[in-house]
Amino acid sequence: MTEMTDTSAPAARGRPKDPAKRAAILNSAKKLFVSQGFAGTSMDAVAKEAQVSKLTVYSHFSDKETLFSAAIEAKCQNMLPVPIFELDENQPLRTTLTKIGLAFLELIHSPDVVALQRLMNSQATQDPEMSRLFFEAGPLRTLTAMENLIRSANASGQLDVSDPKQASENFFALLQGCQHMRVMIGYQPPMTASEAQPHAEQVVSLFLQAYGTGS
Repeated sequence: MTEMTDTSAPAARGRPKDPAKRAAILNSAKKLFVSQGFAGTSMDAVAKEAQVSKLTVYSHFSDKETLFSAAIEAKCQNMLPVPIFELDENQPLRTTLTKIGLAFLELIHSPDVVALQRLMNSQATQDPEMSRLFFEAGPLRTLTAMENLIRSANASGQLDVSDPKQASENFFALLQGCQHMRVMIGYQPPMTASEAQPHAEQVVSLFLQAYGTGS
């Protein structure tokens, strides 16, 4: 008798991806992109640095552009996770904004982000694709998340903002100020935690004075 085969079950789609290997690939990619730039980093080099096969790298990330974007997103998600931009009815809006401000300052003053931004500045005209990928995966993601928070705060009556996109940019511009430029050119070291706290609180106060409803 011929053995019947059950064809109703979905076909297997290969082995599940290993989260540890994905993390190793992302960490290696961040290191190489900072030191070698986008054009100077190959998938072979990332595989060697992560101690995995090139096939494994491609099984997680289809191409170098996807890998670069994922590395930037992973850094932002680690220090500015999306839930931080959600309104919490159990805490004042001021508290939420201050948490975002402190996390943002910690992100932009972290050594690898400072190094990457310096690299971006030095290669801006040589590698515009790297600039585009960086902005869309990092700053644009953060701006959009803040814009969505502002829209939610508008809807709940906590803010009165006619242009949430511009207000989002204003918030982060106030946080960076001239201090960020001083850090980027090596004129001053990054803010310490004790320096960041009052700065973030002042920025939030200014933001609420401009857009808050007092409710």
